[in-house]
Amino acid sequence: MSPPDRGRLRAIIGGSVGNLVEWYDWYTYSAFALYFAGSFFPKGDATAQLLNTAAVFAVGFFMRPVGSWLLGWYADRHGRRAALTRSVWLMCAGSLLIAVTPSYATIGVAAPILLVVARLLQGLSVGGEYGASATYLSERAGRARRGYYTSFQYVTLILGQLLALTVLLVLQRVLPEASLVAWGWRIPFVLGACAAIVAVWMRHALDETESFTRAQAAAEAARVAAQAPNGAIASAAVAVPVRGLRGLARHRRAAWTVFGLTAGGALAFYVCTTYAQKFLVNTTGLSKAVASQVNAITLVGFMLLQPLVGALSDRIGRRPILLTFGVLGTLGTVPLLTALETATPLRAVLLLAAALTVVTCYTSINAVVKAELFPTEVRALGVALPYSLAVSLFGGTAEYIALWLKGLGHERWFYWYATVVIAASLVVYWRMPDTRAASLIEED
Repeated sequence: MSPPDRGRLRAIIGGSVGNLVEWYDWYTYSAFALYFAGSFFPKGDATAQLLNTAAVFAVGFFMRPVGSWLLGWYADRHGRRAALTRSVWLMCAGSLLIAVTPSYATIGVAAPILLVVARLLQGLSVGGEYGASATYLSERAGRARRGYYTSFQYVTLILGQLLALTVLLVLQRVLPEASLVAWGWRIPFVLGACAAIVAVWMRHALDETESFTRAQAAAEAARVAAQAPNGAIASAAVAVPVRGLRGLARHRRAAWTVFGLTAGGALAFYVCTTYAQKFLVNTTGLSKAVASQVNAITLVGFMLLQPLVGALSDRIGRRPILLTFGVLGTLGTVPLLTALETATPLRAVLLLAAALTVVTCYTSINAVVKAELFPTEVRALGVALPYSLAVSLFGGTAEYIALWLKGLGHERWFYWYATVVIAASLVVYWRMPDTRAASLIEED
């Protein structure tokens, strides 16, 4: 391996490991919601408590666009590495707050309020993390294998979820359920906060991308040229987050494309991963432990598929793979979820594995597709903000809508809702260009 290739590999690994820690912290909330729901909300039936935790889960998602706006602008202004470091600090604070918050029985309504605050911090973090890491990996990957290398964003994202599930499975084995409900659920949040501190140290060692360095040098030259005779810089050179939005407005078509291509993929991803665990317990009737095992097994296969499909996109293009997800997702969502209602553990593994194979056609390449749509000066913001808006509206609300409709006695309406959203994204895939051939990323 040549020195440039080794440097590129180190950068991909460094950026991905930090991403892993961030997503471990984010998914720990969902993985342990079955156990801590009663600690933060008044006693009630299981569906009502899960509905409350799902609502807080959704609140965190609605903070993601704010994080994507602020940290996306920050990454375009001050560098990808700086934004990545700050996003990890926010995640650390959120996880630690959840770990130390007393229960509802101890401090009353302050408990769910603090839980919401913690999820807001984590939402800010994840909102900024996606755009900065997707941009960093895309700019460092190189043209020939950009689909392959950027697929590791979802490898580490899924690995973070698997680590959260692994901690859950270990605690389920070593602690009685009563202890896990009473205090054991706090352990993974403490581990996540500690791991985030390690990730900050790792990200300080990352090199900035050449694309950003060149763009920064060009912007500095423009500021010098625009300097007024009295030494004051022209107001057009003053960069603030609002001006970042104005810059993004010049690429509104690309921004709408990101929003549209994300909606169906994000909804499908959260249905087949985070909500699947609750669906297997609350609808299929499997035990919590068995549902966690099914989820973990299918996620391993899902993770391993990401680089394979990412590499395939480097050969045949991005658009055919997105179309595959759109078509199969539209046709298969209702039959799959209907079959999952009465599935045995083995059948549940097979059904979810099939679903996640289809979802891989979105997850493996979604980061690079978005990054290839924007020029350097607005890339992080352009990737992050429309993505976060779509994820918040469709991914973050998936659990809540599904549980709400179940409470109304119309659970299968959710299956059709998911189908319609995926079909809408299919229209976007059909109309958009293949970004591999029309990439705006300058590096070879």
